[in-house]
Amino acid sequence: MIFVGDPRPRAARRRADLLQCFDQFLADGRFVLGPGVTSFEQAFSDYTGIRNCIGVANGTDAIELALSSLGIGAGDRVATAANAGGYASTSLAAVGAVPLYIDVEPDTCCLSIGAVEHCLASRPRALIVTHLYGRIAPEISAIAELCRRHNVFLIEDCAQAHGSRMAGHHAGSFGDASSFSFYPTKNLGGLGDGGAICTNDDAVAERCRQLRQYGWLSKYEVQRPMGRNSRLDELQARFLELFLADLDEENQKRMLLASRYHEQITHPGLFLPPAPSDSSSHVYHLFVVQVRQKREHLQQHLKNHGILSDIHYPIPDHLQGVHWAKAEVRLPVTEDLAASVLSLPCYPDLESADQDQVIEAVNSWSQ
Repeated sequence: MIFVGDPRPRAARRRADLLQCFDQFLADGRFVLGPGVTSFEQAFSDYTGIRNCIGVANGTDAIELALSSLGIGAGDRVATAANAGGYASTSLAAVGAVPLYIDVEPDTCCLSIGAVEHCLASRPRALIVTHLYGRIAPEISAIAELCRRHNVFLIEDCAQAHGSRMAGHHAGSFGDASSFSFYPTKNLGGLGDGGAICTNDDAVAERCRQLRQYGWLSKYEVQRPMGRNSRLDELQARFLELFLADLDEENQKRMLLASRYHEQITHPGLFLPPAPSDSSSHVYHLFVVQVRQKREHLQQHLKNHGILSDIHYPIPDHLQGVHWAKAEVRLPVTEDLAASVLSLPCYPDLESADQDQVIEAVNSWSQ
């Protein structure tokens, strides 16, 4: 079976190095917030060019603690998209903030400057921009400038965009704070959960360090509300620093896979994601096509050919049963995307023969 994403080949390829990391972990004897976390935080900060990196337990905690570090709390309104899997909405609910959902562009699936500008007229405290599927939101520079003019905090959700760059600037470096997930299938993923907050604001960084460990100023002295136990696992940090050395090379492999899909998928029933003008701004965490009719038939057709696909994401946040939004909202583009998007296999260890099989199966689909 061909998977949408598969982290197992990378782990198998680096098995000897991973075991060496584990041996060093045991030898050091620091199992929580030890030298591995400190070393990875510095390495990831150096890689992204963002001054501070604070490791936390997962990507959703990273959004929540970033919000708290900026003073976002109960009753504050925060603008965000509704097509990114609910992680921002979960974090907003955790701090008591109210989501203001914005529609997205139909081709890139990301927020546009026009939609953001319209939303900022209602004066939210913050905006969360998701760099979806590996693509930096194309208008992120203009969005950041707009947020500065309106005194609105900007948080970048970079969970799917590790290593992507726009005009030489890494995803996560445009806003007041940014969140990363290191779930195993991410472009930079560990062998378990993990996350990080990145920021160029030293005061925000210090608050995040306190919040990830109960809000402590010093051991057992609680200074900040909304603290929690959300520490990046020491062993995962060591694994992540090992994998970080391979990130750019593996992203290049993803880009080559995407290029082949663009060149060779010719089925008229599919809309392929537009290639970015800045090739480094899309690292293809997912290769997502839009199927205008009979998506479930294509999924079954692919499965019959030994190919799995997935939907990222089938239910927009504003239509979830938990009712995150406090008011009815209509997002026609987001709702249309939920009914049409389909993720095809795309990960660095996908063999050429397997990609050929995907392309042939897609093109042979009888709609």
